[in-house]
Amino acid sequence: MGDSAFVALLLGVPRARGDAPRLLSDINFRGSNALFNFLKRDKEKTKEGLTKTRESLKTKIQNLIWLDNDITPEFWTGLEDTLVQADLGGQVTMEVVDNLRARADAERITSPKRAEALLKEELVNVLKQTGQNIPPNGSYTAKPHVILIVGVNGAGKTTSIGKLANYLRQRNKRVILAAGDTFRAAAIEQLQVWGERVKVNVVAHQQGADPGAVAFDAYQSAKANNADVLIVDTAGRLHSKTNLMKELEKISRVLQKNDATAPHETLLVLDAVMGQNGLSQAREFKKSVPLTGIILAKLDSTAKGGIVFAIARELNLPIKYIGTGEKIDDLAEFDAQEFVNDLFEG
Repeated sequence: MGDSAFVALLLGVPRARGDAPRLLSDINFRGSNALFNFLKRDKEKTKEGLTKTRESLKTKIQNLIWLDNDITPEFWTGLEDTLVQADLGGQVTMEVVDNLRARADAERITSPKRAEALLKEELVNVLKQTGQNIPPNGSYTAKPHVILIVGVNGAGKTTSIGKLANYLRQRNKRVILAAGDTFRAAAIEQLQVWGERVKVNVVAHQQGADPGAVAFDAYQSAKANNADVLIVDTAGRLHSKTNLMKELEKISRVLQKNDATAPHETLLVLDAVMGQNGLSQAREFKKSVPLTGIILAKLDSTAKGGIVFAIARELNLPIKYIGTGEKIDDLAEFDAQEFVNDLFEG
């Protein structure tokens, strides 16, 4: 066997009987193309998902620019109003506008159009300060990589889990789901339906079973099946329920019996449509659960996508994924620069 064929075999590249061995350069080229296509798809999904927010924000900002040839006090007031209406929240809006005014003064900028370019830089900075520039799907150090998903009922938690499983499978990750929401009657069945749709195994017990036992069995199954990722669903009762928080702690303890570092991610699913109300939920969760990131669902259904900035700043948590539509593949990794660009570009 030649060197190229040996490398191809190691990389798991299929070769039909009698075919000439594939060159390593061909394999790398194919892999690069696949990665490029995934990144391109994510960018397109993000842009589509921001249509409502972009149309609202861009129109108002352009009106400010066209109404004034020079930066005036009215320009700053109008910009503040526009950002607040996009749901950035008062804290982020004041921070961004104050920084923008200071830079405009220091750089002697008088053109609203130039101020718009600086605004984009300031918005990116808000996101990058929370580690938002770090890709969420780097090389996993554990196998399986355990992702605990939390969130209230109605936020889009089960749908987000299904989409995430599909997203990871498309990237050649072997995924197993754990139906840890044993409290709600339909939760197990809904996750099993998603499992069938995306062709991944779902470990489930009967309704009312101990979620910790489900998590334990799911981890054992993931190990036995050489899975790359285990996604654990949890009950979506109100965040104010003490029992729910105790339940999450128990699930974590059970997982840590198998892997002391698990869960490796704890992602909170938030409904973007809820805006500042969703942010209140996130505050409560963060008080009791060691969150590592956010999945922002239903971003395509709101014109107030500015909530992304409020979440990042106040919670100091990165947005990992955004829901961009109702289809199975309408989930994208969040990229701070692309997100801001898409807010302003039609």
